[in-house]
Amino acid sequence: MAAAVTTPAGIHSLLETQQQAFNRAGAVSAETRKTRIQQVIDLLVDNCDALADAMGADFGEGQNGGRPRAFSIMNDILGSLGSLKHARDNLDTWLETDSRTPFAPYDQMGGEAEVMHQPKGSVGIIGTWNAPLFTLFSPLACALAAGNRAILKPSEVVPQTAALVAELISTHLDPEVIAVATGDAEIGAAFAGSPFNHLVFTGSTAVGRKIMRAAAENLVPVTLELGGKSPVILGRSADVDDACRRLAIAKGTNGGQICISPDVLYVPAEKLEASIAALKTHFCALYPTVDDNPDLVAAVNDSHLQRVEAYLADAEDRGVRIESSHPDAASSTRKRPLRLAINPPADSQIMQEEIFGSALVIKTYNELDEVFDDIHSRGRPLALYYFGQDKDEEQQVLTQTLSGGVTVNDLLMHAAMHEAPFGGVGASGMGHYHGYEGFLEFSHARTLFRAPAYDPRAEWGMLPPHHDQFETMMRAQVTKD
Repeated sequence: MAAAVTTPAGIHSLLETQQQAFNRAGAVSAETRKTRIQQVIDLLVDNCDALADAMGADFGEGQNGGRPRAFSIMNDILGSLGSLKHARDNLDTWLETDSRTPFAPYDQMGGEAEVMHQPKGSVGIIGTWNAPLFTLFSPLACALAAGNRAILKPSEVVPQTAALVAELISTHLDPEVIAVATGDAEIGAAFAGSPFNHLVFTGSTAVGRKIMRAAAENLVPVTLELGGKSPVILGRSADVDDACRRLAIAKGTNGGQICISPDVLYVPAEKLEASIAALKTHFCALYPTVDDNPDLVAAVNDSHLQRVEAYLADAEDRGVRIESSHPDAASSTRKRPLRLAINPPADSQIMQEEIFGSALVIKTYNELDEVFDDIHSRGRPLALYYFGQDKDEEQQVLTQTLSGGVTVNDLLMHAAMHEAPFGGVGASGMGHYHGYEGFLEFSHARTLFRAPAYDPRAEWGMLPPHHDQFETMMRAQVTKD
């Protein structure tokens, strides 16, 4: 088996090899697709512990690294397996003939129509560091189900995980079907600028713009899974304590380093202090200590830690009230307590940038319209959350906001559904993966019309030379019915 490619020339050569193999092979049967998916499932299952260890090591030092093995298994390995198994088990249904009704009067004359869903060719998948396996293998599940080949580009921010993924795939899988490219930003730029048949990127909005510009040079269709400042709206009918318990769970997940992690919590002004107290209490119950807590995920590296700390320092310099779940916690590692920034100004860094760490903005409101105005002042978020029992208010939130996905009375849950599309809108991305919509994303929808044996157009006076009533016939059909 070939080793992972590490140069721009290697990427171009590998892509050409895959695309030539795709063209030679022709139709990709359901059994071939299932076999390829199963090979990836087997690889993840057989190497579960080694992959979890690599992710832990990339997030920090120590026996368990900076990320618990159990969390890495749950989030990345089980999450990936869920996507792969769902695609494998539902593929036959997805591949059923998609019949369509031909236009009149050919529908009455024996004409037939359908939409074929054909593979596009070779898909490039650029993963991210915060979910280094899931952001590679979940879209891969849909790409393989659609009959494509793929080249994966793991994030260089998690080098041990990237190296192990490259080694395992290069050793166990056919590079003409699934291969890996590794390297820094230069390799990433070459990858994004290669003439794939489809390109997937998970990461920041800023980098997403660069990816889309690079892909446009080759007219490569893109799926962008980005981020944004995902809001949480606490309605007046919400159970504050339960909402804050669930919010503490979400902010603790992966140390807040997740694309759908909540960034801004909107609370009624009269419930501010109760919300702060409940958040701190529940976060402390989940994580009684910080530095020595094996359940708490560390910032992935010093650069990302200092980025979040700089947001908080900027807010504090502006006179913003900062509350900490563990005000006396030591900071000898990259693990941090939950910090709350109360009503920061709109031009503060923490309100301008996605946090992606163990911090949360809390903003008070009196009327819900204030919340909508503030949400609309920024790009569309990848996720939105609402807590409350008022169905009219819930409907108001759903109809007056726009986001990638929504969870009501909890957080993060909508992204776990394999049977529903996951993706952003506007600044938070475009396109979907997961489930049938992911299968469609990586397929070319090819319309097919089978004409009936008899062609009536001459008999109807539709062909040249046109008689003098032809225009009258056409004009008579221009109606509002």
